[in-house]
Amino acid sequence: MSIDFELSAEQKKLKYQIREFAQEVVKPYAEKGDAAPDPQEAFVTMKPAFEEAYKLGLPISFLPKKYGGGGLSNVDFMIAAEELCAVDPGFPTIVLVNGLGLMPLTWFASEKQCEKWIGEATSGKMDYLAGWVVSERGGTANFDHPSPNAGIQLVADYDKSNGEYVLNGEKHWPCNSGGWDLKGADTNLCIARTDRTKGGKEGLSAILVDRGTPGVSYEVINKIGHRTCQNVTMTFKNVHVPEENAFAIGNGDFVINRNFTWSGPVAAIAAVGVARGAYEFTLEWAKTFTGGGSSPIINFQGVGNLLAEIAAKIEAARYMSWKTAHYMDMYDSEGQAIGGMNKIISADLMQSVVFDCMRVVGVNAVDRKFPLEKFYRESVVFPLYDAGNMGMQRRKVWGVMADPNFTPDIFVDSDPFEFKKSMEGYGVLADVA
Repeated sequence: MSIDFELSAEQKKLKYQIREFAQEVVKPYAEKGDAAPDPQEAFVTMKPAFEEAYKLGLPISFLPKKYGGGGLSNVDFMIAAEELCAVDPGFPTIVLVNGLGLMPLTWFASEKQCEKWIGEATSGKMDYLAGWVVSERGGTANFDHPSPNAGIQLVADYDKSNGEYVLNGEKHWPCNSGGWDLKGADTNLCIARTDRTKGGKEGLSAILVDRGTPGVSYEVINKIGHRTCQNVTMTFKNVHVPEENAFAIGNGDFVINRNFTWSGPVAAIAAVGVARGAYEFTLEWAKTFTGGGSSPIINFQGVGNLLAEIAAKIEAARYMSWKTAHYMDMYDSEGQAIGGMNKIISADLMQSVVFDCMRVVGVNAVDRKFPLEKFYRESVVFPLYDAGNMGMQRRKVWGVMADPNFTPDIFVDSDPFEFKKSMEGYGVLADVA
């Protein structure tokens, strides 16, 4: 039977290895980092854990073996990510964004570019960071808008005389991009408008801005959740970048869509991890807490029914994440619709799980000495980040479903389905009186 949800011996070993790493290494740093009042301090607190993760190969595990990466499958990475996120979802976000900053090279860049930048990441530097720089203060949801004055407004003008791009503008929310010392990540993959006359389907490109490039500044954003990862406002003032740092010229829209497709199941399984962490605490609480009564509250029907629903939602979200990752393993991380659906449903289920766990625990859930308060803060992030469930992910799914060749059997049958520019632009308002 080809449909098989049983983990292999190697996958079980990976699961428990990463669980131990998460509990023994990540958790102590995450507790300290989450409590730090300064957001940059919270991020820097995680650096020793990140370096230990590099020794395990986690931040480069998803990169191709031919460039020195681990060659880990999407399914295997799901298993590892869940274990990390059950402890703290901010830390594995640092790891994930290394992929968002580098994986597009494997899909769109030249062999020479892959060897240079992915080679740097796999060269043995234990604190290597890549940034994913797409979001902007004015909003990014309409990146595929037909007007050059909408969507991405970081502009990269080509200077033919010097063979370089000159970047001006601002990005808001990029992760990892400020680096450990706010002097920049090792490299930042930036989506910029390289043609001021064209809309989002033709005018965008990907440009790598390396650490130390003059004209870039960073301001850290202070967040309610995911405090152990860094988000910044990134300002570009006449930033000169060699033309060999650019790729996917005119196809930056494809980079955005495919990157957020690759991260979809990762964000989904991260939501599963948060939900599971809340559930594990709540289940143990229900088995021991009496609420002043004569027996633990799990013996009451209301609590038992709610816990049954909580457990079922977690199982459902986990297996959809595995299915999505399996599909992407088949088609080199293509799967724009199922990736979006997976991220959307898992994030929404996770929010309901965490809140239901708080209902079971009662007022003690808001006591900061217990973990549910943190899980609640973390849960509010998921529907909003990673392309935003309302802003971009649902639009991406919508565009695929509207294609004449789409059928509901595609993902059931695991058939390939090419993503095309005609699937973009759904939901943008180009001509409003």
